[in-house]
Amino acid sequence: MSVSPIRDEPTPVKWAIVALAVIFIGLFILLPLINVFAQAFVKGWEAYALALVEPDALAAVRLTLLVTALSVTANTAMGLVMAWAITKFAFRGKSFLITLIDLPFSVSPVVAGLVFVLLFGAQGYFGPWLIDNGWKIIFSWPGITLATVFVTFPFVARELIPLMQEQGTNEEEAAVTLGAGGWRVFTRVTLPNIKWALLYGVLLCNARAMGEFGAVSVVSGHVRGETNTIPLQVEILYNEYQFQASFAVASLLAVLAIVTLVAKTVLEARLNARGRGH
Repeated sequence: MSVSPIRDEPTPVKWAIVALAVIFIGLFILLPLINVFAQAFVKGWEAYALALVEPDALAAVRLTLLVTALSVTANTAMGLVMAWAITKFAFRGKSFLITLIDLPFSVSPVVAGLVFVLLFGAQGYFGPWLIDNGWKIIFSWPGITLATVFVTFPFVARELIPLMQEQGTNEEEAAVTLGAGGWRVFTRVTLPNIKWALLYGVLLCNARAMGEFGAVSVVSGHVRGETNTIPLQVEILYNEYQFQASFAVASLLAVLAIVTLVAKTVLEARLNARGRGH
């Protein structure tokens, strides 16, 4: 078997490339991560625990969990619908629909948040009607949820579409031929084939939802104890020179990042094993 040219570089070149990669990861990823935990515990465990159980911090955690749960649920459902429509049916405008799915990747989160303010704010297009009917969207959890749903929308659909395109429709057509209904086809044929990719997309969506800052910052109003998520709480504490407390709260997101990385590695291994099995 011939050796690939890319693996046949001189040893010094290979070691130089590896060293550059390690230095880059150490400086820009590992060092900041280590610093977060070092600053979080700089005053000891007691100060760390007090920062996490402070009422505003707990409120930020609760709001973050609520918004994340709603956003991930909505995007999981819509991601499945979008992926199913794009990969299982032929219709006019399919390319345009795929472009719309990718739109949140190309639009700044701050701009997305501003759009929601212009739509649902007190001076927006629908704001006066909403206020007259007792609905509060902007500067409340519904607006934060809408902004988070927008910025995290592509993750589930984008994980499912390539896999479902590769799988084709043969199995579903065979199931229909045997008399299976639409729901039975989905639960017994389609879903088992895409479950690991679906979990992978949900994982990425969850991580992004909990860490979203730009769009949420615009629509939240920064009301302490009410509309601040974890990232916004970190910013407020840091701006108030409560450095240890801000790093303590930030460590929650760092732990999430580590857990996400481990879960991502496990799911990638599952997906690769499934690919080799086919």
